[in-house]
Amino acid sequence: METLLKQLGRIPGALMIVPLFLGAVVASFAPGLLEMGSFTTALFKSGLPALIGLFFFCVGAQIDVRAAVPAVEKGIVLLCAKYGIAVAFGLFVAFVMPDGTLFGLLPLAIIAAMSNSNGSLFVALTSEFGNKTDKGAISVLSINDGPFLTMIALGAAGLAAFPMMALVAAILPMALGFVIGNTSPTARAFLAPGEKLIIPFAAFAIGAGVNFSVLLTSGAVGVLLGLLTVVLSGGAAMLCLWLWHVLRGHPRPTRNMISGAAEASTAGNAIATPAAVAMIDPSLASIQGVASAQIATAVVCTAFTMPFFVAWLAGWQRRNGISPEAEEAYYEGRLEAHLAGAVPTGTR
Repeated sequence: METLLKQLGRIPGALMIVPLFLGAVVASFAPGLLEMGSFTTALFKSGLPALIGLFFFCVGAQIDVRAAVPAVEKGIVLLCAKYGIAVAFGLFVAFVMPDGTLFGLLPLAIIAAMSNSNGSLFVALTSEFGNKTDKGAISVLSINDGPFLTMIALGAAGLAAFPMMALVAAILPMALGFVIGNTSPTARAFLAPGEKLIIPFAAFAIGAGVNFSVLLTSGAVGVLLGLLTVVLSGGAAMLCLWLWHVLRGHPRPTRNMISGAAEASTAGNAIATPAAVAMIDPSLASIQGVASAQIATAVVCTAFTMPFFVAWLAGWQRRNGISPEAEEAYYEGRLEAHLAGAVPTGTR
């Protein structure tokens, strides 16, 4: 079992993808196992609302509002860019395309997948290719965890009906976690394990509501969603980050865009968004399974393709005299000394 778990752990987004897949298999071929009642049914099928609520409570506790000014500014720019392109493209598909979908891609899946980024992958890539301000931006980007931003977009566009009290009830667990986590380091540390611990159980319960055939039919178009997420959300984040550098008057060697490219992913927890949304607006329950399957495929697709994109951008920047080190030196007031002692372009 230990060897099997290590092998499965190598799958991108495994913590969410594998249990969801197993849940779909059980629901498709042995649904009676999930209907025996008591704690079994509560944990693996009907207890999804409690699991998602607890998950968002733990996520909210990990959002830290304290960070250096450049990191906060960078995080705000990236958050607005990623959310903006997700909403714009999702609403374009909903209102402009003839059937309100793009080759079967649902607006709910598009907005949820494009607006929610993989924080762990972001930190890993910015740690390898970026600098401290890139990594620090995660304190703001954590806001896109969960269904809140997706709900705002769908509700404002009239694609879903969210009564005010239901919306408050949906975001309250994350808000309470945020307050507790930022007022008590002890509480934040205590709740931190829950962010990962709950994911596989919630994912299995989500999968229990998905027929296995959906993953092989409607879910397959999620590859397109993943590629669009890398190209559109990554492109928008990089463009907005470059404009921020220009408007702030940053010298050309400091216009590092690594964090923009590292934001071009879909988080595994985005798979839970359709379920969370459908709980508030039951009219969306009929597309919940399809949307979850499409997002699940996008998670894997972005996890495989985005690191190559970030690595390519890092090399391109260095060949053009731009580097994360130069940006960091600029904020620390030692840019001239850094450039004077820098290795000539093209030798790294």
